[in-house]
Amino acid sequence: MPPTRTPRTEPAPLDPPRRRPRAAFRGRESPTRKADTPVQHLIAAHGVLAVFALMALESACIPIPSEVIMLIGGALAAGAIGGAHPNLVLVIVAGVVGNVVGSYAAWAVGRYGGPAAIRRFGRYVFLREHDLVRAERWFERRGAVSVLVGRLLPVVRTFISLPAGIAAMPPLRFGVYTTMGCIPWTAALGIAGYAVGDNWEKIANGFHGPTYIIVGIVAVILIVLAARRVRSRRTAIADDPAQDRIA
Repeated sequence: MPPTRTPRTEPAPLDPPRRRPRAAFRGRESPTRKADTPVQHLIAAHGVLAVFALMALESACIPIPSEVIMLIGGALAAGAIGGAHPNLVLVIVAGVVGNVVGSYAAWAVGRYGGPAAIRRFGRYVFLREHDLVRAERWFERRGAVSVLVGRLLPVVRTFISLPAGIAAMPPLRFGVYTTMGCIPWTAALGIAGYAVGDNWEKIANGFHGPTYIIVGIVAVILIVLAARRVRSRRTAIADDPAQDRIA
């Protein structure tokens, strides 16, 4: 008898490996990371509300870096940070509204408290009533550009509302230019945080250099202005000693 042949069984075809769909932004490719800074903890726990509150404080002369707030908010929306994951548009809107609210708070302090403070304590920093008049005239000519551009500069954006209020810049005009300056800054940072995810700190660290430069420039300008005021004051006293007794 011929030998019985064992039928050959073909191996079952293997399923092709499934390709992981690529996310639209790099931030979504990173695993979720726990919050490890106080600002991260606050935003991760309270989401959009924390973004609004922190951005309001930042624009009300409280030095909380808005770049850090919005970058974290964007990363949170991308799911790169543990916690609630709000919509990116809501994060940006909260940042803009918070900026405008805080800016009006600082403007109100400058408008209703600044002139009285300068009249009472201004002589200690070489400021007089006529300096308020000069500031008002300057803001009438260049205030809109100053507020608009100032909103796009680190450090300056935190404090620009106060002198605008002291100089009595009209509230509607102030609000329009403040909003125009807040939108591109806030939106760009939120989108950047969404795109890079848990790498947001690299972008935030990139602001350190420009921030130090701006602080240095502002410090030099203040020193030069103070020196000029001291010199002019001494010259006035030398010409008219009675002014020393009035001061």
